[in-house]
Amino acid sequence: MKSIESLSYEELLDTFKSILKSNNLKFTMQREAILRTLYEHPDHFTPENLYLLVKEKYPELNTGITTVYRTLNLLEENKLATSLSFGTQGKKFELGNKPHHDHMICEVCGTIVEFEDSEIEALQQAIAKAHGFKLTDHLMQLYGICQNCRDEQ
Repeated sequence: MKSIESLSYEELLDTFKSILKSNNLKFTMQREAILRTLYEHPDHFTPENLYLLVKEKYPELNTGITTVYRTLNLLEENKLATSLSFGTQGKKFELGNKPHHDHMICEVCGTIVEFEDSEIEALQQAIAKAHGFKLTDHLMQLYGICQNCRDEQ
C-alpha cells in the first residue's frame, strides 16, 4: 500500500471505505464530507470547529457532532489522521497526508506552526541509535508564546 502522503483523494476515499467496511460501519455522505473537508483544508481542527465547517459547506447533509467525533477517532485509529492534545481543551486533528513535520504551539492563543528541520531529525535518529532504539515514529510538540501574543502583552 502507498503511504498516505502519496494518496490522491480518490485513493484516500477508497482506503476509508475499506476501513469502514472492516469495522462493519456504513459509508455515508456525512462521513465523506468530514474526510473531504479535512483533505481540502490543511488546518488543525477541534471536532467542534470541523463540525461547524462541515455544516457550513454541506448544510443539506444534517451531519451530527457525534458523527464527527466518531469519524475522527476512526481516522486516527487507522493512521489517516493525527491529533495534538491540548489537555482539558481537547484535541486538534489534521489529516495524516502531509510529509512528516513537527509543531510549535502557542499556549495563549493556540496557534499551531508546523515545521521540519533535517538537523533535528538527524539528531533524533542519532540519540535513538545511541540508546539502542530503532525509531518507528515520533511526535514533537514545542510549547511557547507566539510573536503576536508577546506583542500584545
